[in-house]
Amino acid sequence: QITVAEEIGVEGRGSYYADVGALRDMVQNHLLQVLTLVAMEPPVSLHADAVRDEKVKVLRAIRSFKPEEVDPATVRGQYVSAYVDNERVNGYRDEKDVAKDSCVETYAAVRLAIHNWRWANTPFFLRAAKRMPRRTTEVAIHFKPPPYHLFDSNGHCAQQNVLLLQIQPDEGISLRFGSKVPGPNVKLRDVRMDFRYGTAFGESSPDAYERLLLDAMVGDPTLFARRDEVEEAWRIVDSIAAGWAQSTTPPLLYEAGSWGPERADELLGNGRSWRRP
Repeated sequence: QITVAEEIGVEGRGSYYADVGALRDMVQNHLLQVLTLVAMEPPVSLHADAVRDEKVKVLRAIRSFKPEEVDPATVRGQYVSAYVDNERVNGYRDEKDVAKDSCVETYAAVRLAIHNWRWANTPFFLRAAKRMPRRTTEVAIHFKPPPYHLFDSNGHCAQQNVLLLQIQPDEGISLRFGSKVPGPNVKLRDVRMDFRYGTAFGESSPDAYERLLLDAMVGDPTLFARRDEVEEAWRIVDSIAAGWAQSTTPPLLYEAGSWGPERADELLGNGRSWRRP
């Protein structure tokens, strides 16, 4: 699960957002960039082209959607007015320069499949949204459960182990796993091992734009998207946008300050649900 959640709304950018929406604004670049870094094979070196070659391979392994495949594999939503921290906030259609009948999505969730040997039958879920309960950018890697639960405590098995890569705002890595509670009885509890950049080093990593500006000045293009990478990302996103354009299903409404439409959990299937940071 790759999540980019924002607490803010469109913040006066209604005219811009009306032509873009969450899919083009965030999924096309930010989320697909993170996806490639998670799923790519180890590069042969840290040379810019070696890294970017592997990222492009990931995108090429994601097939374009046919129009009829889009609705079952995506969820789009739009926030409506609600109370957040005891203060009434506008819905998207109440924002400046937004049409009262706008169907632009402020929430976009997508299920992707990477068709290669490593990631066969492993679903990747991406979501980007505005007016969420909190601001966060994270990658949650859910490990498969064992085929047999040896430590079954009163019929309640431990949850899946989760490796969490926290990108913003508090950079770090956490591992959630099941541990036996001390004592003679078999009782399991989920525990976490945490690493935080700020705690370990006394400071957070540099701001993203600071790093990119420095790389531009020294001529290091590693973190910049190459032309073929951009084209592959747009190929995927354009096929989703084309399916939405033909769909008769409007964006689902969700209250500002919530975690989005309930249908988004159904997208994951098999009783899974989105992580609530």
